[in-house]
Amino acid sequence: MAKPILGSPRRTHPLIWCGAIICTICTILVILLGIVVFIGYLATHPKIPYMIITQAHLNRFEYSQGGVLNTELTIWFKAENDNIEAQASFSDFIYELSFHGIKLTKLRNWDFNVEKNNSKFFMFDVKSESIALNPDLMEVVELSMNEDRIVFDLRGHTRARWRAGPIKSVKYWLHMNCNLQFHMDGSSIDFHSCSSKYK
Repeated sequence: MAKPILGSPRRTHPLIWCGAIICTICTILVILLGIVVFIGYLATHPKIPYMIITQAHLNRFEYSQGGVLNTELTIWFKAENDNIEAQASFSDFIYELSFHGIKLTKLRNWDFNVEKNNSKFFMFDVKSESIALNPDLMEVVELSMNEDRIVFDLRGHTRARWRAGPIKSVKYWLHMNCNLQFHMDGSSIDFHSCSSKYK
């Protein structure tokens, strides 16, 4: 019986070996980077930055018997970074101010950074003139004035992230949805809940 003729064993191409080695090195580097990031996070344990309204004032609230409203407010925002070891960056700063469903204005700001354990303040002067009110809103305004309580709605968001050295966090959406309430003399009524800080 004739023996089968065996060919020489096939050898793995050197390019395949090189590809396998490169993939192995990349995998090891990714694992090491993940470990470094995790250790860095545990070491700094950064907090999420947040936005807060520190002060607001109703400068003008004029209402005519014809149902025309003129108003002006000043609002102070504070971007807070409580992290001792991490810088914070803020972007997509967009807030909308409205009065019982009537959109008065949008408040916008450029992207900015807040250094470690620091904060930044921003003041907005909002003027809305000759707002024609329908009968329902005229009734709301008259009731608000009689009760000495004027209410505005503030809604919006900012995006924030912290950075500790080469380590950066994902971007967090900081949402704010609150009422700004004032007496007729312009002084504000408690609005300390007007913050994006996670409870």
